[in-house]
Amino acid sequence: MAVPPAYSLVATDLDGTLLRGDDTLSDRSLAALARVTRAGARHLVVTGRPAPRVRPLLDTLGGEGLAVCGQGAQLYDAGTDRLLWSVTLDRELAETALGKIEAEVGQVYAAVDQDGVRGLTLIEPGYLMPHPTLPAVRVERRDDLWCAPISKVLLRHPSLSDDELATTARSVVGSLATVTMSGPGTVELQPCGITKATGLALAAEHLRLAPERAVAFGDMPNDIPMFDWAAHGVAMAGAHPELKAVADEITLSNEDDGVAVVLERLFPDGRVSRGR
Repeated sequence: MAVPPAYSLVATDLDGTLLRGDDTLSDRSLAALARVTRAGARHLVVTGRPAPRVRPLLDTLGGEGLAVCGQGAQLYDAGTDRLLWSVTLDRELAETALGKIEAEVGQVYAAVDQDGVRGLTLIEPGYLMPHPTLPAVRVERRDDLWCAPISKVLLRHPSLSDDELATTARSVVGSLATVTMSGPGTVELQPCGITKATGLALAAEHLRLAPERAVAFGDMPNDIPMFDWAAHGVAMAGAHPELKAVADEITLSNEDDGVAVVLERLFPDGRVSRGR
């Protein structure tokens, strides 16, 4: 597929894509994103992290603009520190889905991201955070996970791989929730029909931008809907095989500034087409 010389929308996943393993942005990545902005294009973070866990990173990027959070369940306005749009996962449906999954695979360990810009991440006994740098509050029992509205449930199994857990969950959950795999140790349940693509499409409509002028970067199967929506999908070198199979291009790893390498090529002199 021939790559157009420029885009008006750049959508990037965070973990395993734009961020290095220590949750930082390299100087080269920051410079490449600044080049995109100078060219008149828009950069959108599109992440599985909930809005409260994204705010510090957006500060590094300038602290303004929109971000798609919670696997597409939240559209966050960093400038006003508020959610322009959010969808919650019905807590009774979440409990039912968990029961169906555990009937097939035995005990799983669960966590939830609460809705809202001040929402907490709650983890039940036995659950290990896949990103130890992210704050979480441990509760005494599973029932405590449902004390407030949630945007998603995160699951881990003591012995099954992420692929095995996700496959089984999809086979039994049905329309109760959407099942995604967003990183090592991160299988998630989110509101049915909600994906990164639904959130990205809403943000693009808000900005009056179209998918034909969008390039997306990611590394995990939860980025597949985003690749389907955008004109051009770029997978990282260490991406999941399912994402690589649908990518238009594969770049270097997140540790090797793979996003910056592509952006430097797409925006060589700061010019961008203004077409939607």
